[in-house]
Amino acid sequence: MTSRSDQSLRDEALVFYEEDIEAIQSILDAFLKKSAAHCALLVDKDGHMITSRGQTDNVDLDTISALVAGSFAATKQLAHQFGEEEFTALFHQGKGRNLQLSLVAERALLTALFGDDTTVGMVRLYATEAAKRLTDIFRKRKADPQGAGHDDAGLLGDATGQFMGESSSALDDMFGE
Repeated sequence: MTSRSDQSLRDEALVFYEEDIEAIQSILDAFLKKSAAHCALLVDKDGHMITSRGQTDNVDLDTISALVAGSFAATKQLAHQFGEEEFTALFHQGKGRNLQLSLVAERALLTALFGDDTTVGMVRLYATEAAKRLTDIFRKRKADPQGAGHDDAGLLGDATGQFMGESSSALDDMFGE
């Protein structure tokens, strides 16, 4: 069993700055408005939530994130059987709720939860558009991983900036800063 170098792990990490998360959330908000989906999640392929938008009150986001990543990974093996590297979109239909998954920059999954108040065609159309825009953000960050012109204060970590903010706040409270 071979281990990956620290550098390769750093190269693969998803690191965003506050402006990246704001742009991602803006894209997700536009997607929700155009598609009439109920909520949109951006999940890395390891099953970690990057961010979410929309109606998430009755959704266990951590569980959904892990299951979405697992579903996509399993389907990759099916794609190989058809001579494909992987499928770039998946659709799961239920009686009243549906799930659309779209690959973003080969790193993350745009996950849309929607009901019968919209159509899979609308969701798929706007998910494709949103995935392209999100891919541009991922490529920009990969081309400039250090975030030229940024300091570490704008760094939001490899999954979500919420964790960094909450951790910093907790430490401040603990040490009285």
